[in-house]
Amino acid sequence: MKSIAALILLATTLSRAQDSEPAYPPNPSREMTVVLFNQKDLAGWTFFPKDSTNPAPTWSVSHGVIHCTGTPFGYLRTTGVYSNYFLTVEWRFVKIAPKADNSGILVHIQPGDKLWPQCVQVQGKHTRQGDIFLMEGAEAKEHQGMDKNTPVPLRGESRERPAGEWNKAEIICKNHKVTSFINGKLLNEVTECTINSGSIGIQSEGGELEIRSIAYSPL
Repeated sequence: MKSIAALILLATTLSRAQDSEPAYPPNPSREMTVVLFNQKDLAGWTFFPKDSTNPAPTWSVSHGVIHCTGTPFGYLRTTGVYSNYFLTVEWRFVKIAPKADNSGILVHIQPGDKLWPQCVQVQGKHTRQGDIFLMEGAEAKEHQGMDKNTPVPLRGESRERPAGEWNKAEIICKNHKVTSFINGKLLNEVTECTINSGSIGIQSEGGELEIRSIAYSPL
């Protein structure tokens, strides 16, 4: 009887653990995938650069890849608004240099462009990819009581690849939850977010980077 009870307890514990950890997102079918970057130009995107400077030197497209110089600070964002989706971004740092190693993926960007907008950021900074920032008044259960400039930290070590190699960030935005995977590893999740829809963006924040793919699948 004791062994049966122990097996039941073990099964219950494993079930609860599985329920608490979000499963790795399945590969969406081609029919469900919506491409946000056409590998030709930045149609469907707009810019917000610091001090209203000309964005053209910062953001450009060549050989099917978006290039971002990292300066001045600002962001590239979609003109469309999205909710409940599985987002995939493939990108890499061109090089790593002191104070030139930062970017981020912005989801749920709220109207009223400014530096920085209210949104949820999946951190792209060197060695910290996957941290989640609740920006400009956005909140989540896991961030309550923390300083506004403090991120929800990684669940384990970063899986960032060296400069010059491509990283894949996969982000699930479902209802009021945001879950981030970096190169196939679950690194963070926030729940009960106060915002659950908005534009999608990429930061220009010091790091010179390239982006070869941005796509989403509705959930």
